[in-house]
Amino acid sequence: MEKKIYVTLQNGKVFEGVSFGAERETVGELVFTTGMTGYLETLTDPSYFGQIVTQTFPLIGNYGVIPADFESEKCWVSAYIVREKCDAPSNFRSETTLENYLKGQGIPAVYGIDTRELTRIVREAGVMNAAITFRPFHDFETLAAYRVTGAVGATTVKAPYASGKEGGPHVVLYDFGAKRNIERELVRRGCRVTVVPAFYTAEETLALRPDGIMLSNGPGDPADNPEIIANLAKLAGKKPIFGICLGHQLFALAMGGQTRKMKYGHRGSNQPVKEVKTGRVFISSQNHGYEVVSDCLKCGTLSFVNGNDGTCEGVDYPELNAFTVQFHPEACSGPHDANFLFDTFLARMKG
Repeated sequence: MEKKIYVTLQNGKVFEGVSFGAERETVGELVFTTGMTGYLETLTDPSYFGQIVTQTFPLIGNYGVIPADFESEKCWVSAYIVREKCDAPSNFRSETTLENYLKGQGIPAVYGIDTRELTRIVREAGVMNAAITFRPFHDFETLAAYRVTGAVGATTVKAPYASGKEGGPHVVLYDFGAKRNIERELVRRGCRVTVVPAFYTAEETLALRPDGIMLSNGPGDPADNPEIIANLAKLAGKKPIFGICLGHQLFALAMGGQTRKMKYGHRGSNQPVKEVKTGRVFISSQNHGYEVVSDCLKCGTLSFVNGNDGTCEGVDYPELNAFTVQFHPEACSGPHDANFLFDTFLARMKG
């Protein structure tokens, strides 16, 4: 039996839909993602911690739920909104339906919403908070006060672990809320990977004698992590460093740069990025609501810019043997244009 549910935005706009996930209410930061595929990667990406995710593509769930494609062990979104859900997925790898998965994960979800209108509101007004409730919601003071906090601490691993084979380059991967495919890409290239918690000290990391250090993606405001930023400042120049997404932002802050919140961010698998040195354009997967401020870089040079809005998409630090990018070269659901950056990192470690 269909159960009515309400999505109430911080600006007072109300959408009425149908519940199809866990039957519970929640508050979160409302964002949208434009990917036509990759909804499983979206749901299991820790970068979406604390956020209510809207899919702009109208039909979601058509290839079911495939655990092998997950980016982590659980679903991290606060809630999920789609135009239409698919109850009869068609994929030989599928193990269950999207609805069953969300119920099992305890994630509230809504379908039957005009996601096109919802997306337009966020694009025009910017990211805002929203409440998902079974009765009309009127506590706008509480809604406005919501903020994503403690995100990295909630999503990072609790203890170090290793993967890959002995004998290859040894990479310490800082888990700030890492997508599993970063580790997969390193192991696939013959690396031995030690995944460490976000708050691992510089001294503890160097004691592992790595050949290189990888800084992962993750959720939340990068400036909320002063302890991590201080550690990265100590690691700069000690070993080759490659940072992705939140790792890119944290390293920029460690080098004296600045970050700021974007109006509605970049989330999807169709973001063009231009390499400054060559002018070549790559299509990339992205998921971030903060940016490194290009004009405030204290060291390093701008290496990539966004093809749509000109924002910083990468910084090279040649004097430190480090480079970072805002986009996701490890994107499991694609595109794979920038996958070569892992080879660049490998070459720097071997060099």
